[in-house]
Amino acid sequence: MEKKTARLRRAKSTRAHIRELAVVRLSVHRSNQHLYAQVFAADGGRVIAAASTLQEAVSAGLKGSKNLAAAAAVGKAVAERALAAGVEKVAFDRSGFRYHGRIKALADAAREAGLKF
Repeated sequence: MEKKTARLRRAKSTRAHIRELAVVRLSVHRSNQHLYAQVFAADGGRVIAAASTLQEAVSAGLKGSKNLAAAAAVGKAVAERALAAGVEKVAFDRSGFRYHGRIKALADAAREAGLKF
């Protein structure tokens, strides 16, 4: 349980810093099977855009839901939906997960699709 509590501690401090900045937040959650991304308003009370590997529009044409290609598809989808909602600049909240693998692939795909963070 120490690994999970350490991750949650890191996530808590990151979210506190983003709250002080009062900017829109791109939050990512990674499970063993799926990847989820949400763009929250600056006050944290409203979801502006969301994408996950559970959605058929995102997972269409992918071999699996727990690989780098799936992460890139989620990043591209959430960026397109955020841009359609009028959001260009976000703060990246990786929820305490290390910035590598699927998290990095999602962030890179979101940047390539036009989000700035």
